[in-house]
Amino acid sequence: MGIDPGTGILGFGVIEVKRRSVQLVDAGVIRTPVHEDDAVRLLTIYDELTDIIVHTKPQIMSVEKLFFARNVTTAMTVAQARGVVLLCAMQAQLTIFEYTPMQIKQAITGYGKADKKQMQEMVRVLLKLKEAPKPDDAADALATALTHASSANFA
Repeated sequence: MGIDPGTGILGFGVIEVKRRSVQLVDAGVIRTPVHEDDAVRLLTIYDELTDIIVHTKPQIMSVEKLFFARNVTTAMTVAQARGVVLLCAMQAQLTIFEYTPMQIKQAITGYGKADKKQMQEMVRVLLKLKEAPKPDDAADALATALTHASSANFA
């Protein structure tokens, strides 16, 4: 399972890896209303992500590391969402791996500064999908899961 953390929109992507074959299990986003109190938004993320974990039964969670500092307020809310994500993973006894955006881009496209369209297209190709996953947050979460799948030994 891959996670693209965010408070307003949190992307998730679940893949199944069998030997050298990878296929999509589920992907989407958890949305929280902007006008809601932060605590309510975090509870929504917790409840919905816990439900997704229960239904998809992943063994591993790959989470995108927080890697920006321009907007401190945004960084703090994303960090809070990451905390909830890590809590959900620990409660489900998942093994956690974390990757920077550059590591993910490098693993998926071979280029550490790839743009959103390049990332979406490579996720589509790697998962043999007819269309690129949407929204971007779900594609980013799938890219995070694929990054771990490509770096781990699944023989």
